[in-house]
Amino acid sequence: MKKTWLTLLLCLPAVAAPAAEPVAPQIAPVPSALRQLSDSFAAVFEKAAPSVVVIEARQAGESPVSGLPSGLEFFFRGPNGAPYRVVPERNTMLDTPPNIGSGFIFTKDGHIITNNHVVADASEIKVKLRDGRRFDAEVIGSDDRSDVAVIKINAPDLSVAALGDSDAVRVGELAFAIGTPMELPYTFTSGIISAKGRTLGLGGYYDEFIQTDTSINPGNSGGPLCDIDGRVVGINTLISGINRGVGFAIPINTAKNIADQLMTKGHVSRPWLGISIASLEEDSQLRQLFPGINQGVVLRGIEPGAPAQRSDLVPGDVITKVDGKPVSVSSDLQREILGKKIGQNVELEIWRKGRTLRVTVQTGEQPDKFVRASMRSRSGSAHPSPVPKLNQSESIAGPGLAVSDATPQLLQEMNIQRKEPGGVLVTEVAPMSPAAAAGLQRGDIITEAGGKPVRGKKDFEAIMQGMDNERGILLLLERSGQKTFAILKP
Repeated sequence: MKKTWLTLLLCLPAVAAPAAEPVAPQIAPVPSALRQLSDSFAAVFEKAAPSVVVIEARQAGESPVSGLPSGLEFFFRGPNGAPYRVVPERNTMLDTPPNIGSGFIFTKDGHIITNNHVVADASEIKVKLRDGRRFDAEVIGSDDRSDVAVIKINAPDLSVAALGDSDAVRVGELAFAIGTPMELPYTFTSGIISAKGRTLGLGGYYDEFIQTDTSINPGNSGGPLCDIDGRVVGINTLISGINRGVGFAIPINTAKNIADQLMTKGHVSRPWLGISIASLEEDSQLRQLFPGINQGVVLRGIEPGAPAQRSDLVPGDVITKVDGKPVSVSSDLQREILGKKIGQNVELEIWRKGRTLRVTVQTGEQPDKFVRASMRSRSGSAHPSPVPKLNQSESIAGPGLAVSDATPQLLQEMNIQRKEPGGVLVTEVAPMSPAAAAGLQRGDIITEAGGKPVRGKKDFEAIMQGMDNERGILLLLERSGQKTFAILKP
């Protein structure tokens, strides 16, 4: 009996044991420092975004061939430097897409800072706020030299951007951009401040830029570059190609000063000396002509009627200090002068012919429109009257130019107004010659050569015979009232 029971027991199907409860995988806790960093990033957006606006600026006429909004082609370049081309979805005059840019609210009564190239020549401007409200806007003032513009909307309950101090920003600090890249509003990107004080040589602009690797693209223009506290430290303005990680922002201290002037005066006043300059550090050819000094800013030319023309400055002076503060490169000098007031006396320490001198110059107001004589075409004369040709015996064959005594009679014939006596008049410049390569033009008056005054043609010929063929010779010139210089090398 027991055996039968045992057999039956053994033949019974096995009963599965109760399934164990699944065990959740162990997840390591997020470090508190990383959590704090994440929260601080989100806090930047939450603080800054309500003051950021989307700007739609519509212009009359067709959209540009490149497909970029009108006025932006210069700022966006492809890998080879050519304008970046985007195929527009719409390309009819009846359906012209607007310029899409960004901006941020500057004052409680509706003033908004953006880029000039976002709203330039716009016939209609609309602004969209973070809360979805839309308003028409008008341009209060714009400054094409700095690319800053102020527009205004009439709207209640506006969130004003907090402004930081761009002078205090350090390279390596975190940076954040908010804008409308590729028509994607309120896009938030992060990076660092890559560099400060970038001078890009855009048409002689004095302003310097903050460089950042924060991702910015077409549509970010005019939007804020913020610090870790959500304060605006710059206006995103330029990029070097698409997705290269090199962007540039106007420092907020500069933009605020310009915006204040646009709101109060409608234009921007800048202190001005009226000089063209070059850095010894950046020009090896200049360094050869100024032995004994390695750093400083060479005065290349003086504009007609400029404040510098009423001082003792002369082309060829090397400026080493401004009010006791050393200047090494051109941007140093430009920054110091822009920091002065219009009408303020400035003491320049200069190096001239091996001696250190001090010259006082009173700043003036930079004119809106002026033409540099050095920018004139070198293919023709800068004077309305033709320069009489001289005999071949009067030419100096080596450098490729001919000169004549700058007599009152000859100057009168050529309609050149000049009070100072002496000098020689350049009457011929041979094509493809050293004189042509130096930029000399018919009608130039040479007043000094190699540091020696030129009273007439005989002085000039004697000085030229002793010219250092390796180093060349520095010529001081007068051209259409402008004082400048040229470096002549055989």
